[in-house]
Amino acid sequence: MRILLFGKNGQVGWELQRSLAPLGEIVALSSSSQELCGDLMRFDDVRQTIQSVAPDVIVNAAAYTAVDKAESDAKQADILNAQAPALLAQEAKQRDICLIHYSTDYVFNGESDKPYHETDLPDPLNVYGNSKLQGESNIIASGCQYLIFRTSWVYAAHGNNFIKTILRLSQQREKLSIVNDQIGAPTGAELIADVTAHAVHTLKFQSTASGLYHLTAKECTSWYEFAQFILKYVEREYTYFTKPPSQLIAIPSTDYPVPAKRPLNSRLDTSKLEQMFGLSLPNWQNGVLRVLDEILTLKI
Repeated sequence: MRILLFGKNGQVGWELQRSLAPLGEIVALSSSSQELCGDLMRFDDVRQTIQSVAPDVIVNAAAYTAVDKAESDAKQADILNAQAPALLAQEAKQRDICLIHYSTDYVFNGESDKPYHETDLPDPLNVYGNSKLQGESNIIASGCQYLIFRTSWVYAAHGNNFIKTILRLSQQREKLSIVNDQIGAPTGAELIADVTAHAVHTLKFQSTASGLYHLTAKECTSWYEFAQFILKYVEREYTYFTKPPSQLIAIPSTDYPVPAKRPLNSRLDTSKLEQMFGLSLPNWQNGVLRVLDEILTLKI
């Protein structure tokens, strides 16, 4: 199997290079790759790359992820999150191969008091969420075989994310104000990549597995409780920090204004994914502890 991976330097793309390796040859590209084009803004060159590589599977881990910046940069968000996936889906359809793509909890408005199912009606609150939803729709409309994984609150040892921000700010400030009314499931890029590899392998023998799935760790927390979990572990297990972690203050979203509105409920029901692929997803705490140990031991 030959796998063409876009977005190799992102959090998920970095882990995918590891998890997909046992399945076959991986051609992994970033937006700055030279010999082949991994820049999804360059449509003609991307088509040429796909023709040259002749993959059996296309995996798109590239995206426009600057949620707040997207409010004033809607055109670029649309190109990367909606138009580029449409192009990849068209190429996959022509070649009768599968496209793997990642989406987000931000396709929902967060007003429900229950975890969202794949069949629930999307209603994005911001430009980023709308662009990701359009990308999903374009892939589905293409008629290609696909796996779309909606996930949330992604973190990893590689790249920038909430965990690293909290670790850094806790050493710079005496107090940290953290939003406490947004609820979701912190989900490791490692878990997303491992599930992807399992799903790609399954799809070889079970073509009916093609579809849209919710992929997050189990259980949920708030950003405030997430930060609290991080800093309590650091204080208990790691002593090289120059000072004790900051005091945390819980605040509502209204006290932390940002350009893009966020959903208050980002919980996603993963039962469809678990049943289709025979999985038992871990609690969110498990992955966070592993990444904290990796970051703090190696001082990444």
